[in-house]
Amino acid sequence: MTMIKTRGLTKAYDEGGGPTFVLRDIALDVEEGEFLTIMGPSGSGKSTLLHILGLLDSASSGEYWFYDQPVHRLSERRLAELHKRWIGFVFQSYHLIDDLTVTENLETPLLYKKVPASERKGKVADMLDRFQMVGKKDLFPNQLSGGQQQRVAVARALIIEPKLILADEPTGNLSSKEGTAIMEIFKELNTAGTTIIQVTHSESNAAYGKRVIRLFDGWIEK
Repeated sequence: MTMIKTRGLTKAYDEGGGPTFVLRDIALDVEEGEFLTIMGPSGSGKSTLLHILGLLDSASSGEYWFYDQPVHRLSERRLAELHKRWIGFVFQSYHLIDDLTVTENLETPLLYKKVPASERKGKVADMLDRFQMVGKKDLFPNQLSGGQQQRVAVARALIIEPKLILADEPTGNLSSKEGTAIMEIFKELNTAGTTIIQVTHSESNAAYGKRVIRLFDGWIEK
């Protein structure tokens, strides 16, 4: 089943001297259960494309369907609902909330979804156990290593049981050992049916996926 379909997707900024194009005429289909990698040099539009696919940004023109929903026609409220329901995001810089403990960071997306307290407690306990973070549950992000922080970030993305995980250079700030551990988690998730789209410069990370597309100057290379 096709999860994502884009046609003619373009992103441009008007900086006074005419438009500056970041993405140009992107036509992309992603099937449910895929593990897709987006590669390309810095400035090629990789992160911009990921943010548009994740409903964190919008295209300047073109069409985007998420399942059967015409994203290019939806209200901000509807886009926010889709994002909360279906999509988990993992960033290079973790994006944990500094003054919340590991447990509280994991609980935050469940609060947004208005999950009852008893159910939240169970889901958080499951994630702490799954990611071997039970002993760290009362620590704050600055008390964790980079790899531990990224494990919390992945667990937080997963706790809402998303159909799609978007990962933007998820191992960029990690040691090779920590990075491999994160990629193995993504591999397990994908095997279990979660669709994953990652942006990376790493050929070894790309090898975990089943398909690679390459961007150059905003175009998908043919």
